[in-house]
Amino acid sequence: MLLLNIDYVPGKEITEAFGMVKGTVVMSGHFGKDFMASMKTIVGGEIEGYTEMLDDARKVATKRLVDEAEALGADAVINIRYTSSSVMQSAAEVTAYGTAVRLK
Repeated sequence: MLLLNIDYVPGKEITEAFGMVKGTVVMSGHFGKDFMASMKTIVGGEIEGYTEMLDDARKVATKRLVDEAEALGADAVINIRYTSSSVMQSAAEVTAYGTAVRLK
């Protein structure tokens, strides 16, 4: 599955657009990481536990987007975007979305 964050596929013709596909996940940290993160806010710097959590969430959301596109018979997903929001303390929602297309 070809994944692009542009609205075309260089050198290819789009023969069919299936519409928007998406993948969503809500993930949370755990108490140990939350405690260490609260300590990190005092001294500053990257909160690596949350960075890892969001990276994992993007991977899961992307996999779900790909699964939805494959179920439609798509060859690629173009114009992919990611959003994230805080659902509750220490939990974040990540959504990946784009347009599923078939290529010639």
